[in-house]
Amino acid sequence: MTAEGGATLGLGEAPPGHGSHRFSHAAMATVFEVHCAHADAQYAAQAAQAAFDLVDRLEQELSRFIENSDISRVNHLAAGQAARVSPWTMECLQIAWHVYALTGGAFDAAIGSGLERLDLDPDGFTVHAREGGAGLDLGGIGKGYAVDRMAEVLEEWEIPRALVHGGYSSVLALEPPPDREGWLLTLSAPGDGRILARISARRRAFSASGVRKGDHILDPRTGHPVCGRVAAWVAVPREEGGSSAAVADALSTAFMIQPADEIADLCRRFPGLEAWIVEEPTESGGPAPALAHMGALRP
Repeated sequence: MTAEGGATLGLGEAPPGHGSHRFSHAAMATVFEVHCAHADAQYAAQAAQAAFDLVDRLEQELSRFIENSDISRVNHLAAGQAARVSPWTMECLQIAWHVYALTGGAFDAAIGSGLERLDLDPDGFTVHAREGGAGLDLGGIGKGYAVDRMAEVLEEWEIPRALVHGGYSSVLALEPPPDREGWLLTLSAPGDGRILARISARRRAFSASGVRKGDHILDPRTGHPVCGRVAAWVAVPREEGGSSAAVADALSTAFMIQPADEIADLCRRFPGLEAWIVEEPTESGGPAPALAHMGALRP
């Protein structure tokens, strides 16, 4: 199971005999899935469909590729103009601003420029353009945000034993199946697929970012290619009503760029935040790079 960009989050199978179900839906240029444990398969399918319907509605508002989406309208604002957006879009923009500031601009939900040109009015759900030409692209947090909202739908349907993912790069684990302490996840190396870590996940969000051989990522602060790191994974505790998967998405992108000491400092400042990174080999033909872990150790 390979996440976009080459980093991998693998999902172990749910134990048999506990009403395990798996439902899939294509949206946001990926495949979303609901894994859950519930006695009534038909009821579980209806709940999953309700979650998928919400993803489709979110895509209509968050995608810059849809002509009349909230993000497209904001991107076309001229200086002095404003656009009213949905509460979902406003929340995504606020998360983007927060992580932008937290990471010193290593995560930027814009292509070239965007956030610094805009003012947000959360009370009025309005975005004001101080300058025209914003280039917002919420692809870095949109799937995670959709996963957060899907999990809320499942809980409203009283299906608490579930795991939701968007393309295996954004994963949110709720309560595990019966007789398990958590959902079983693996972190695997880009390229050769070696399993680097095994994790039991419960009420936590995970995100994976990485590059395939020959690919490059750009530092949004400089516009220049960054090299030296091939993969980053992030885990964030889930809070009721929060957007942990969206935050994890943004941080895993930033952690592909930030120095290891800055990542470690963030993990110390925010208890429960964990990161795993894999650097590029220092010498051609040398040993495969090891997985570096930061944050509180988890079982």
